[in-house]
Amino acid sequence: MPEPMPEQPRRVRISIADDHQIFRDGLRRLLESEPGFEVVSEGADGIDAIHMARDSQPDILLLDVAMPRMGGVEALASLANAGGPLVILLTAAIQPSDLLKAIQFGARGVVMKESATRLLIDGIHRVMDGKYIIGADVADDLAQAVKQVGAERPRPYKLTPREMDIVSAIAEGQSNRQIAERLSISLQTVKHHLTSIFDKTGASNRLELALLAIRQGVVDSD
Repeated sequence: MPEPMPEQPRRVRISIADDHQIFRDGLRRLLESEPGFEVVSEGADGIDAIHMARDSQPDILLLDVAMPRMGGVEALASLANAGGPLVILLTAAIQPSDLLKAIQFGARGVVMKESATRLLIDGIHRVMDGKYIIGADVADDLAQAVKQVGAERPRPYKLTPREMDIVSAIAEGQSNRQIAERLSISLQTVKHHLTSIFDKTGASNRLELALLAIRQGVVDSD
């Protein structure tokens, strides 16, 4: 019996938008050392990023936040709902308010530049699988920002009114026990509802559920 053919690495086309040439050069070399990764274009600001998304048609756009002419969040707003690449913000610093806006505009992840390179590579694979990637450095900022904004009733995924209550509480950063006390239900009932919510939304954890809530307008930053 012939040996099965080895599985080929997934081909991922990547564009990089960052105003620091030395950083881009190093990042390109890092990414192209990963089997299946190909850097198809580079740019120095948000305007370049918009052009690359259209002309190079990458699978992944790595987008810096602070750039001349047009920053990353502004570029992301222009790309929102355009059916373009999956965007990961790769940045040295980001304000919680900009983080919320970025998720609402369609960013699939945020990774700090100082993070381990393996986090970025694994994050790209995760985003290609339809997941979100949020570095530990910014997860707390996101949770705090979500707590500070008002919650609206979610409409998508055919959630029941009780499930809507629980999603709103999750987006505010509440624990299962806090939700049980808030809604005057048992802890087991909360867990039962969460299982149903995860099944309906496809979220795999609480952070991902909070991100989906932001994207779908469950949480409004205005």
